[in-house]
Amino acid sequence: MANEITIPLLPCRSIDEITEFYGTLGFTTTYRQTRPNPYVSVQREDLQLHFAGIEGFDPEQSYGSCVVIVPDTGAIHQAFAEAMRAAFGKVLVSGIPRMTSPRRRKNTGKRSGFSVVDPGGNWIRFFPATEDKDVPDESSYPTGRLTKTLENAVVLGDSKGDAHQAARILDATLTRERESAHCVELVETLVYRAELALRLDDAPRARALLTEVDGVPLGDDERARLTNTLAVAGELKEALPTAEGAV
Repeated sequence: MANEITIPLLPCRSIDEITEFYGTLGFTTTYRQTRPNPYVSVQREDLQLHFAGIEGFDPEQSYGSCVVIVPDTGAIHQAFAEAMRAAFGKVLVSGIPRMTSPRRRKNTGKRSGFSVVDPGGNWIRFFPATEDKDVPDESSYPTGRLTKTLENAVVLGDSKGDAHQAARILDATLTRERESAHCVELVETLVYRAELALRLDDAPRARALLTEVDGVPLGDDERARLTNTLAVAGELKEALPTAEGAV
């Protein structure tokens, strides 16, 4: 037998929350029922996701997850980011729902992946079908303990979802290596630590880290190498609360 199709059935608290959120990302609702059980399916091009509504379900405790293989993670992340800005005025980087930034992970062959955490607390994990081709040459600048710790932190924070532990190991290594680290690895680490701070509802720490990023001296070559990272820093600044405390 061939041509089988498997579609994961993911949990959620409310199918209305699901359709509204995915609608902002460009999905259409292809099926919806409320009885005997709440059920909804959404689709964007060839990507289909199905959800079951569960009374009393807590998205914070969800273990729901699936992997989506796409031709270009950068393109779909950009589309989602633009949709979020149009709907919410910023890219959602903290709370539920939210979206992580594309980063290479050592546990996926260093493919650049990102995740959408939807209103049901499900981690929809996007990865490229093939290895990234436009990857900067890491041999062109020194890397040390900070880079290795960052790689481990990304696995903890973006694969396992343990932002607390990811922040802890970064803080420990930053304390030791901040002054001696190469500017590229320092900026990459500070930006990811700022993203973790926002996930952990620590806006003052995120603001301080992003201010530190702005103060790191960079040449043209370093800025080119950090194009994507600095773009993420811009998204994080958009997500910072205003002086009055409103997001």
